[in-house]
Amino acid sequence: MNIAFIGLGNMGGGMAANLVKAGHEVHAFDLAQGALDRAAGNGCAPFANMRDAVADVEAVVSMLPNGAIVKAVYSGDVIGHAPAGALLLDCSTIDVASAREVTALAQEGGYRMVDAPVSGGIAAANAGTLTFMVGGAADDFVAAQPIFAAMGKAVIHAGESGAGQAAKICNNMLLGASMVATCEAFKLAERLGLDLQTFYDISSKASGQCWSMTSYCPVPGVGPETPADHGYQGGFATALMLKDLKLAMAAAQDAGAPVPMGHRAQELYAAFDAAGNGGMDFSAIIKTL
Repeated sequence: MNIAFIGLGNMGGGMAANLVKAGHEVHAFDLAQGALDRAAGNGCAPFANMRDAVADVEAVVSMLPNGAIVKAVYSGDVIGHAPAGALLLDCSTIDVASAREVTALAQEGGYRMVDAPVSGGIAAANAGTLTFMVGGAADDFVAAQPIFAAMGKAVIHAGESGAGQAAKICNNMLLGASMVATCEAFKLAERLGLDLQTFYDISSKASGQCWSMTSYCPVPGVGPETPADHGYQGGFATALMLKDLKLAMAAAQDAGAPVPMGHRAQELYAAFDAAGNGGMDFSAIIKTL
């Protein structure tokens, strides 16, 4: 399949490379020349112009920073420039309203589209083991399956347009809050004189077990290898966690849903980011406790 991939950053670069490994022809576009050069090294065909990249393809995949950019890209350079009937897959994490707006524009232009934010981070993007949370019509979800299969290990249809974004926002709000609680528990255990590996061995097999502990432990040298073992570099940046928590808080306000734990997590990550830690992995918030 001929696929255009727009947005070749930390996540998109690995995703595009896995599409090539699966036998797809990938037309790559990014504003950064370095990202284009890396994509070319991974077997993609680099394009300096987005409209040229999407011409004559069967599908377009995007991984972009925010809803405003997603809307600008699709309304200005994809819709009306990619072949009519092409399948559009936006894997960015954006607000639900923007996802639905872009999908409506795409459908009016004769395209099929799904919103499909991901979970798993940079390592999963490179390994092709991402989880996709997909919103869109059932037949469009089925049509997109071969593309998702090349980039992920789990693909879940969350519902109609915007449902993928809703699932991602709720998931990452839970992740942000649970990471803070996990960090607090380890710091309290330390203050109480517990050996942290021993505490991990107990809690990881007891009712306190959670992903933030057993798969992404914020303590160096405890549990599986995580960004904590590399100076909290790599992984999922604090600035991105803050972005997702802000999306969750906006969605909660629109829905009239009280989320006090999510709100407090957003405040803590906002302060951590403001202190100059936006590029550090989000588990580094343990340093503030």
